[in-house]
Amino acid sequence: MRLQPTEQEAIRSACRDTLPAGSRVRLFGSRLDDTRRGGDIDLLIEFPQPLPAEELVARRTRFAARLYRVLGEQRIDIVMTVSAGADPSSPDLRPVVAAALQHGIELARA
Repeated sequence: MRLQPTEQEAIRSACRDTLPAGSRVRLFGSRLDDTRRGGDIDLLIEFPQPLPAEELVARRTRFAARLYRVLGEQRIDIVMTVSAGADPSSPDLRPVVAAALQHGIELARA
């Protein structure tokens, strides 16, 4: 995993301070491969239950703003989904979510 300890702690702190209890943040994508260089920070936020659209936007904005304040301007991609157990009748079928869940590493839990 190509994240510095300070970057990992910034993600953990932002998760605890801005996301609802039970939320999880996973790192996925190129930063998992130690043999590669560069690349943006790809994060999947899993919410424990569905949230209204306005709250999703507000939570994502606060989370991203906290990361930018600590980490500076770098490319951070954030994908949001609801945990599969929260609403099994409406799974998130986006390929990016499936890849993040299958290959990602959990970095933080609120």
